[in-house]
Amino acid sequence: MATSALDPGPALDPGGPLTFPPGFLWGTATAAYQIEGAVAEDGRTPSIWDVYSHTPGRVRNGDTGDIATDHYHRWREDIEIMSGLGVGAYRFSVSWPRVRPTGAGPASQKGLDFYRRLADGLLEKGIQPVVTLYHWDLPQELEDAGGWPERDTAHRFAEYAGIVADALGDRVTTWTTLNEPWCSAFLGYGSGVHAPGRTDPADSLRAAHHLNLGHGLAVQALRERLPATAQVSVTLNLHHVRPLTRSAADADAVRRIDGAANRIFTGPMLSGAYPADVMEDTAGITDWSFVRDGDTALIHQPLDFLGVNYYSPTLVSHHSGPPVHGSDGHGASDHSPWPGADRVAFHRTPGARTAMGWTIDPDGLYELLMRVRRDHPDLPVMITENGAAFDDYARPEGDVRDPERIAYLREHLTAVHRALGAGADIRGYFLWSLLDNFEWGYGYSKRFGMVYVDYATQRRVLKSSARWYAELTRTGTLPAGQ
Repeated sequence: MATSALDPGPALDPGGPLTFPPGFLWGTATAAYQIEGAVAEDGRTPSIWDVYSHTPGRVRNGDTGDIATDHYHRWREDIEIMSGLGVGAYRFSVSWPRVRPTGAGPASQKGLDFYRRLADGLLEKGIQPVVTLYHWDLPQELEDAGGWPERDTAHRFAEYAGIVADALGDRVTTWTTLNEPWCSAFLGYGSGVHAPGRTDPADSLRAAHHLNLGHGLAVQALRERLPATAQVSVTLNLHHVRPLTRSAADADAVRRIDGAANRIFTGPMLSGAYPADVMEDTAGITDWSFVRDGDTALIHQPLDFLGVNYYSPTLVSHHSGPPVHGSDGHGASDHSPWPGADRVAFHRTPGARTAMGWTIDPDGLYELLMRVRRDHPDLPVMITENGAAFDDYARPEGDVRDPERIAYLREHLTAVHRALGAGADIRGYFLWSLLDNFEWGYGYSKRFGMVYVDYATQRRVLKSSARWYAELTRTGTLPAGQ
C-alpha cells in the first residue's frame, strides 16, 4: 500500500439521517481468550496467553482469562442478547488449544462440539456465525517449540484450519484466517507487551513471515474443504500513519512505519511480494533468508474481502537522537515493536481520547478506507473491529449510560457512510465488542463492550450504546444529533 494525500471527500449535511445500503451487514465481535474462560475444561490446554497472564507483572492487577466473562457456559444467554440487539452476524474466534490441545495432535471433539453448538444457536436466531481462526491464543506447546518464528508453526496452523473447516464448514460461510498479525508478531515477539512476551527484533520479523505463510496455507486448506460459496478473508489492523510536519524526513518516517505496520502484510498477501524498502530498512536485523522460494506465491491467495480493524491514527516524525519507545499507543516497553524504525518518533495525536488514551479521529477511518479502495479497488472491505473503551459503571439505579461511546460510534459510522458515498466497497461493520472482557495486558481495567459485565456476578447489563445500536441494526439508518 503506497501512501499519498487523499481528497477529503464529499461533505455531509450533519443535520440529516444517514441510511446505509440494503444488505449492509451489522455485527459485533469478540475473541475466545477474552470471553470464554473454562481454560482447563474439556481437554483445553494452555495457550501463550494463559502462561503470559499468569506471569507476575505481565497483566495489570494480575488479571487472567481463567474465567473471563464465562462465555463457555453462558453462550446461550449471550446469543439471546445478540438476538435482542438485532445483529445480523457475530464474529468470534475459535480457541486453537481448545480444539487441538497440543497444537499438533488429535482434535478434541468436545472442543469442536462447543463451537458447533454456538454456531447452531446463532443460526437458530438468524445470526450469521463469522469465524476467526486465530486471535492470538497459540498453544503453549507450539511456543515451547519456537512459536511463530519457526516455520513449522505455519504448517500446524494450516492443519488446525482444516480441522475447524471440517467441523464447521456446513454451518459457517464466512471465515477469517488471522486477526491482526501485526500484534502477534511485533507486540508478541518485538516489544513483549503481548504474549508470549519475547523481545527479539529478528524473531519478530520471522514471526511476521510465518504468520503470512500460515495465512496462505490456511486459505488453501479452507478452499479445499469449504463450498465454493464460502467467503475467506484476513483481518489486518491497518495503521493510518500521518507525518508530524511536511518535511521530507517526516515523510520518510511515515514510509518506514507504513512498511512495518501495513505493507509487510499487504505486500505478500495482496500483491505477492514483500516491499523492497521494508527489506532494506530491516537488512541490519535479518537477511530474510527464512523466506523460501515460492513462499510469497503461497501467501498470495485470492480473498473474498479484507477485514479492517481501526481505532485511532498514528502520528510520527523523524528522530535523530537515541531510539525512543512507548508513545505509539500499543503499550510501554523498553523494546520496540518497529524493527528498522529506530529513527522514528511517535507523538500523541491531538483531540479527545478514549480510556485507552487513543485519540478519537473518525477522519482517520475514512482516509484508511479510501486508501484501501485506491490501492486494491477490486477487494471489498468488512470493518471487522471498531469501538472504544470508556470508564463505564453501573449507576445506583442499575443502568449503564455511555453517551461517549454512542458519540464515538456515530462519528465513525458517519465516516463509513462518507466512504461508501465516495465509492468504497464496504460490506459491513462489526462493533467491538459485544461484552466487556479481558483486555489483554490491561486485564479487566478497560471496558470496550456495549454490554456491561459485573465480573463478580457475571451479570450482563445493556449499556445505552447497545440500545442505540439495536435501533441502528433495525432501521439501517444512522440518526443525527442524538
